[in-house]
Amino acid sequence: MAKPQNTYSKQDNEKNRLKKKKEKLQKKEERKLSGESGLDNMIAYVDEYGRLTDTPPDPAKKLKVDVNSIEIGVSRQEDIVMPTERVGKIDFFDDTKGFGFIKETGTQEKFFVHVKGLMQEVKEGDNVTFELERGMKGMNAVRVKKI
Repeated sequence: MAKPQNTYSKQDNEKNRLKKKKEKLQKKEERKLSGESGLDNMIAYVDEYGRLTDTPPDPAKKLKVDVNSIEIGVSRQEDIVMPTERVGKIDFFDDTKGFGFIKETGTQEKFFVHVKGLMQEVKEGDNVTFELERGMKGMNAVRVKKI
């Protein structure tokens, strides 16, 4: 004779599953009758100070915003007009290595200068005019001329 397909443990498992399902449906019905929804407990509001609260905002404090006053995107930055030609003094220059530094007379900032950026030969102490270009490591003096 063959054994029945449902063993005792399978029957118990099925009864437990049905029991849990019945309890779940019963809890669901109780929630419906009480009028509680899960979302009511999860709603949060933001007050006028930007803090989260559980009380809804006061409609009297509501502000009307003019839609046309809202700017979308980032406004363009105005080009900063910098003097194209600057005046400075050669602070250090090494002829063998082909580079040096120029100290601007107004701001006392130092700028790197390479021999390729020179229009004329220069030496330390010469007053020069120059323009700036962005290099790999900062601003570089280019088109350097003696005054």
